[in-house]
Amino acid sequence: MVKHSVIVAPSLLAADFAHLADEVAAIEHAGADWLHLDVMDGHFVPNISFGPVILKALRPLTKLPFDVHLMIAPADPYLAAFAEAGADHILIHPEAGPHPHRSLQHIRALGKKAGLVLNPGTPLAHAETMLDLVDIILVMSVNPGFGGQSFIDSQIPRIAALRRMIDASGCDIRLEVDGGIDPRTAPLCIAAGADSFVAGTAVFGAPDYAAAISAIRGKPAVHEPAA
Repeated sequence: MVKHSVIVAPSLLAADFAHLADEVAAIEHAGADWLHLDVMDGHFVPNISFGPVILKALRPLTKLPFDVHLMIAPADPYLAAFAEAGADHILIHPEAGPHPHRSLQHIRALGKKAGLVLNPGTPLAHAETMLDLVDIILVMSVNPGFGGQSFIDSQIPRIAALRRMIDASGCDIRLEVDGGIDPRTAPLCIAAGADSFVAGTAVFGAPDYAAAISAIRGKPAVHEPAA
């Protein structure tokens, strides 16, 4: 078993879109590990968010890795565009194209970390056959498409099953969870074997971003003096 430190990736979808540059700077200063970017097409999920142009605009402003979750179908025609715009990780759903194995190969060939996203109703077997091509498995603990939803508790045993699957494979894969993550649900996921967390309203909706990020990690916040 590869032991990973806990990663917190605030989701840009919950930020103030009128002040995106300031929001990204604030979460970086607050101790975020990654920036999670939810890309929605209004077809694969019932919402529309943003595309590569937002990544390209934000990329020079932060050193945070861009954790890009593509909720679009088909995903394949856009992989290169998101890679060129500054994505560090590109995560796809197995339902978003006819050949997810080929899609993961393409992401790796673009020099990016590849991720597979499992919706609450997606069989875990979709991941088992592609572990050698995956750097991140993202478990959706809500149905994708909207922020602010409540955590689906039935995903805890699925997280535990994926952890056993990953450990048995010997692959170095991060196990990420997205949906309803807060200081109550994150420890449950950590106990089940997760090590990376997407948090939207729990961070961007909090008055103190650093405290919110630390609370998800289960640690007290460390406040730096203002520059």
